[in-house]
Amino acid sequence: MDTESTYSGYSYYSSHSKKSHRQGYRNKDTKRLNRVQFEKDDNWGETTTAITGTSEHSISQEDIARISKDMEDSVGLDCKRYLGLTVASVLGLLVFLTPIAFILLPPILWREELEPCGTICEGLFISVAFKLLILLIGTWALFFRKQRADVPRVFVFRALLLVLIFLFVVSYWLFYGVRILDSRDRNYQGIVQYAVSLVDALLFIHYLAIVLLELRQLQPTFTLHVVRSTDGESRFYSLGHLSIQRAALVVLENYYKDFTIYNPNLLTASKFRAAKHMAGLKVYNVDGPSNNATGQSRAMIAAAARRRDSSHNELYYEEADHERRVKKRRARLVVAVEEAFIHIQRLQAEEQQKAPGEVMDPREAAQAIFPSMARALQKYLRTTRQQQYHSMESILQHLAFCVTNSMTPKAFLERYLSAGPTLQYDKERWLSTQWRLLSEEAVTKGLQDGIVFVLKCLDFSLVVSVKKIPFIVLSEEFVDPKSHKFVLRLQSETSV
Repeated sequence: MDTESTYSGYSYYSSHSKKSHRQGYRNKDTKRLNRVQFEKDDNWGETTTAITGTSEHSISQEDIARISKDMEDSVGLDCKRYLGLTVASVLGLLVFLTPIAFILLPPILWREELEPCGTICEGLFISVAFKLLILLIGTWALFFRKQRADVPRVFVFRALLLVLIFLFVVSYWLFYGVRILDSRDRNYQGIVQYAVSLVDALLFIHYLAIVLLELRQLQPTFTLHVVRSTDGESRFYSLGHLSIQRAALVVLENYYKDFTIYNPNLLTASKFRAAKHMAGLKVYNVDGPSNNATGQSRAMIAAAARRRDSSHNELYYEEADHERRVKKRRARLVVAVEEAFIHIQRLQAEEQQKAPGEVMDPREAAQAIFPSMARALQKYLRTTRQQQYHSMESILQHLAFCVTNSMTPKAFLERYLSAGPTLQYDKERWLSTQWRLLSEEAVTKGLQDGIVFVLKCLDFSLVVSVKKIPFIVLSEEFVDPKSHKFVLRLQSETSV
């Protein structure tokens, strides 16, 4: 058994689970295959040697207190989010009820004094009804969408639009109260026309909201360079005119699908190598506490370190050995998976000849072929340091999914041969969903050339640099068609 590190994803796989899995096998050959494989791997999870030591990612009491405080603050954020949604809903209800109230109040209060409503007035009723329906659908599609995240500050344009709508409706109500309710206007057609003008104005405000909230950011204006602080993985994104907090939200949404999952185990090798190199150096103060002697001793130590420095050779041979082991175990894994899928094809052919009640479901088929590839998969994941992201249950689910959809062994192995994006893994495997935005500028300020802000989570951070897309001057140069023509002169003595 390889003793490089603990394979925690399979540590709970014991003889009890072995017995429970055997009860689901119905085929005689499958039982025999599982019995042989389980007898061979009876203690594979228990005999793994764990390399222990001082944890580099410890959590202190202050961190625990901070996490609890963040959880308490999240409750406040939820209240703030629902408060904003409640205010927007109340304002939207007021907006839609106002034109209807403008039309219904005169017939209720002074019906006998109103002039009769003619054909034009009745046509305006239909116009108001359809415009309100269009406005309702547009408002629902633009404003009442599920929020993707909680941002620290309010969205400026959305708040300005809400204030504009509130002032607009209040102004219409004041004019309606002074010029129509107090004077008891008898011209009912003019009152209906007044309500139609309100609905038209609301539609134009909705068009303005579409321009400010959706269309303004579509044209790329800035390029954002996103760098992960630990391993240096980077991506580039093009955005339009957005505030810093909305740009940070776009960066995080793209991070989960574009960046590979953060694996701190890949960084431990370089730390161990540096610690080993520093442990091999011994410092002697042979010249006393004098400053000149101290400078000379430092120079001597630096020269000795350069002479003894052979870390580049160690790094070369270490990477070469690691690549050799990865290739070897990858080849074993590919062969084991191909043989397992050949076995499942044979099982499927046998299941077609059985009665419908005795057919094995994909979950049982995955459990039947999993032991034959488990050892090779375990060693490969340990070598590539991916074992903490793949539990046995997730592998069985993925294997059952591949069996259900008749996928090839290559399609099954694609998830494990290379690290995928963060969304590919289970949510409990993600390191953090709480992010903090650090910026010298106000987060409600728009993007500008040269702005740098940082998105921090528990173990790493994303450094975002903003660059403006340069102004491009494209000129045209005329090409004379005659410049492409040439003359072929033939001599009489040639064979041509």
